[in-house]
Amino acid sequence: MAAQFDQPAATLASAQIDENPLAQDSEPFMAPLLKRYLHTLNRWKWVAVGVMVVCIAAGLVMTLLTAPTYTATSQIEISRDQKKVTNVQGLDAAVSSQDLEFYETQYALLQTRSLAERVARGLDLSRNDAFFLAAGVELDEKEFGNAKVAPLTQKQADRRERVAIGVLMSHISIDPVRRSRLVKISFTSRSPAISAQVANSWTQQFIGANMDRQFASTADARKFLEERLAALKIKLEESEREAVTYAADKGIVTLETVRDSQGRTQGQRTLAAADLEALNAALSLAISDRIAAESRARGQRGDVSPEALGNAAISDLRRQRAEAASEYARALVQFEPEYPTVRALKEKIQSLDQAIGMETSRVGSGRTQTYREALAKETRLRAEVEKLRVQLDQQQRASIQYNIFQREADTNRQLYDALLQRYKEIGVAGTVGVNNIAIVDQARVPTGPSAPSLIKNMILAIVLGICLVVALVVALEQIDEGVVDPQQINRLLGVPLLGYTPKTDGSLQDKLQDAKSDLSEAYFSIHSNLSFSTHHGLPKSIIVTSTKPGEGKSTTSMALARIIGRTGKSVLLVDADMRSPTLNYMFELDNKAGLSNLLAGDGDLMKLTAEVPYKGLAVLTTGPKPPNPAELLSGNRIKVLIEEMLQHFDHVVMDAPPVLGLTDAPLLGSTVEGCVFVIQAGEVPVRGIRAALQRLRMVNTHVFGVVLTKLSQRDAGYGYGYGYGYGYGAYGRDDDGKQS
Repeated sequence: MAAQFDQPAATLASAQIDENPLAQDSEPFMAPLLKRYLHTLNRWKWVAVGVMVVCIAAGLVMTLLTAPTYTATSQIEISRDQKKVTNVQGLDAAVSSQDLEFYETQYALLQTRSLAERVARGLDLSRNDAFFLAAGVELDEKEFGNAKVAPLTQKQADRRERVAIGVLMSHISIDPVRRSRLVKISFTSRSPAISAQVANSWTQQFIGANMDRQFASTADARKFLEERLAALKIKLEESEREAVTYAADKGIVTLETVRDSQGRTQGQRTLAAADLEALNAALSLAISDRIAAESRARGQRGDVSPEALGNAAISDLRRQRAEAASEYARALVQFEPEYPTVRALKEKIQSLDQAIGMETSRVGSGRTQTYREALAKETRLRAEVEKLRVQLDQQQRASIQYNIFQREADTNRQLYDALLQRYKEIGVAGTVGVNNIAIVDQARVPTGPSAPSLIKNMILAIVLGICLVVALVVALEQIDEGVVDPQQINRLLGVPLLGYTPKTDGSLQDKLQDAKSDLSEAYFSIHSNLSFSTHHGLPKSIIVTSTKPGEGKSTTSMALARIIGRTGKSVLLVDADMRSPTLNYMFELDNKAGLSNLLAGDGDLMKLTAEVPYKGLAVLTTGPKPPNPAELLSGNRIKVLIEEMLQHFDHVVMDAPPVLGLTDAPLLGSTVEGCVFVIQAGEVPVRGIRAALQRLRMVNTHVFGVVLTKLSQRDAGYGYGYGYGYGYGAYGRDDDGKQS
């Protein structure tokens, strides 16, 4: 009969049973997830309430028992500055554009132990018992002494100071103001005055420590510059000495040195260059004189030369001759040429002409002599210039190495002057420190406590309670391995869900008899879903089993049989649990003969079948307990018996034994059309249910689906009720074993 089962029809039926696609599409994706969370929280609501109450109570008690503390806050401004030891390029770091590193360093310096030590020593906290009392620290008098009773030893003072430093570092708070150069410094203690005193001292000591570091860095810079100046001085002297010695060896005499604003040598005027320049000027003048003398000596006659025309003697002689010639001409008018007076004038003229010729000749000889002297002077000067040119050329060749020495001396001189200037600046700056930290607000004595805050503590308690509730619920969900959510069936077990029944109180017979009761409605829904599990409708023969006893399989088999009978079908309810009979208690029947007799071949089916006061329903009890029920079920007799039952009844419902630990249910499952598997909500671990289903599948038992029983409202959560407000009481077997 199991072969007649239509798998596609079952798949369709399971899809219809699991969920309504239209309904699922109509609600948001997150709605099922939120419902699941609400369901889980509803299951453990009393645990959650207990945890929240404990956390809130603990927060309230801690608030009331905690001593009030006072927080005093001062505020400082830290400006960005850049220290420079020297002005020489390469010796000082460039100004950084990233202020983050600078301010992070300042924030770290505000929290250093050395600063706490300065504060502790500045306020003498090691001897201030009020400070330790304000910090909530109790000092053992044997170990730390008592400053009020007797003077402290150095060892006790050191111990107290270490404790005070630890208290300062644990109670101080450094809070930078975002996007600003302001920093808040807060100190918290039980004394308002001490809190304000420590906060103000912290800012003052931080400024003092910063000044000390600047003075220390100035001293280090002075020491560094002194060492560098001494070394550079020696190096400058050596380089200048090398330059002078080399110049003396090569005959380089420097008359003038031209330097720029940086002290570098731009040019030098040597003696050889000056002499060559002077001689070259004299040579140029001599050449000009020689050319002029040569021109005068060759270019004009002696009597008309400028020298002759400008000569006073020649001019006087020419005047006398002109006078004599005039007298001679007047005399010829009166006298004959042979006249003595005329002849005397003529001789006088001739004498004057001779004198003029002699004087003119003398002037011409002077021009020649002048030319010769100019030529000789030019020759001498040219020789001297050539000699000096050769000498200057040799000096210029030697000046290459001389310039190297000179440049080295210039470089050393420049470095020495720059460091000397910086040394003077540091000497002046060392007397006046530059402080980049300013106090914006002094800490004032707080007028009210900063802690404990009831509102904050309550909020923290609630947040902590929520976290503990979430962690505890998750842990309990992990520990509780039973199936509590109907939606888990298909996901965890891989079988369809036929339905679920409520956990209820009262008489099961009465609730099943009432068609409007929640229990009756639940089983009728299971019956309806089961009718879609095969192609021919409701299965003809089924067994109802579970993982272990007490999960509600007997109640489920009885309820299904009664509902089938109410639909107008004849149904036989068989109690196949021959190890622990149950149906005879439910229907108050005699169990002297039953299924065990039929399996043994003794008795008639219809005679052993008992009529009960329910429509279409007949019951076959187990009969006497056999010594080994598995042997009776392992033969072919059970199959023949089921076929005989189906000849007299439309449907056969068998209440089978539990699966784990027994072979009865698998043997019965292989002889019927299928199985309805019953699971009690939250009772059996999932691994046990899987093992039971695996045993059924090993003998080719088809599982129509799962019925989740005894589902409480706490487990069901929102969305799994039936709309009747039922109270989900327990059902099944009571302590006397009458129901299961």
